[in-house]
Amino acid sequence: MQRRVVFPHKTLPWLLLAPQLTVTLVFFFWPGGQAIYMSLLQQDAFGASVKFSGLDNFAHVLGDEGYLQALWRTLYFSVGVTVLAMVPALWLAVMADRVVKASTFYTTAMLIPYAVAPAVAGVLWLFMFNPSIGVLAWWMKAVGVDWNPTLDGADAMWLVILASAWKQVAYNFLFFLAGLQSIPKSLLEAAAIDGARPTRRFWTIIFPLLSPTTFFLLVVGLVYAFFDTFGIISAITQGGPATATETLVYKVYKDGVHNLDLGSSAAQSVVLMVIVVGLTLLQFRFVERRVHYG
Repeated sequence: MQRRVVFPHKTLPWLLLAPQLTVTLVFFFWPGGQAIYMSLLQQDAFGASVKFSGLDNFAHVLGDEGYLQALWRTLYFSVGVTVLAMVPALWLAVMADRVVKASTFYTTAMLIPYAVAPAVAGVLWLFMFNPSIGVLAWWMKAVGVDWNPTLDGADAMWLVILASAWKQVAYNFLFFLAGLQSIPKSLLEAAAIDGARPTRRFWTIIFPLLSPTTFFLLVVGLVYAFFDTFGIISAITQGGPATATETLVYKVYKDGVHNLDLGSSAAQSVVLMVIVVGLTLLQFRFVERRVHYG
């Protein structure tokens, strides 16, 4: 039987929700509404000349070959970041779940990358892989690997993918570890008594029970790759070389701040929001079918 909470006054629930609702309205809905409004306007950089243009900005954006290339570049980048952030995080969580001594220290150390600011993380990876002074770049050159993210677009893309995934691994690790610790040990012990090896126990018991956590991190990881990697890209490559690492979120910034095309930048932000919402709905529509809520 479910227990219900009854408030003495009808206004009390709204008062309790008021702080979060205020934050949501001020920092999400209001900027979103402003972006939609600006996407329908044509204006100069200083706002002295403003006129209504309807959907012209959207037509220009969707007909721009450079924007379509940035779209496919962003999808490639997002898939790479999501996969490279989830697979190592799951493996590290499995290893941490087996640790008995100093488990708290091990878990805390694994969470440090998530506390690093995106710009700082970008500068860190830039110094490590800089072809002139980078330690890791020097090692790669010593073994014969031609690595130069300042000139090679593919090298630059992989560098921002690795840096962005490294930043997100700690977040995924925390949730995977919590999911692993919530699995009843009796299930694993029973499977071990029946002769199931560790690998078989993982794929037949552990991983299916982790599917809700995996689905949640898949959705969050996609949103992270589309939006929250701006600071890393800005610190490492600034969208270059040329436009090799210019994702949709960085293109919004570049066209709005550098090129001063505010209408196009606003239209791009609206299109980006629609793309992310659409991909999230597709995940809930098709991927969630394979999720087993125990």
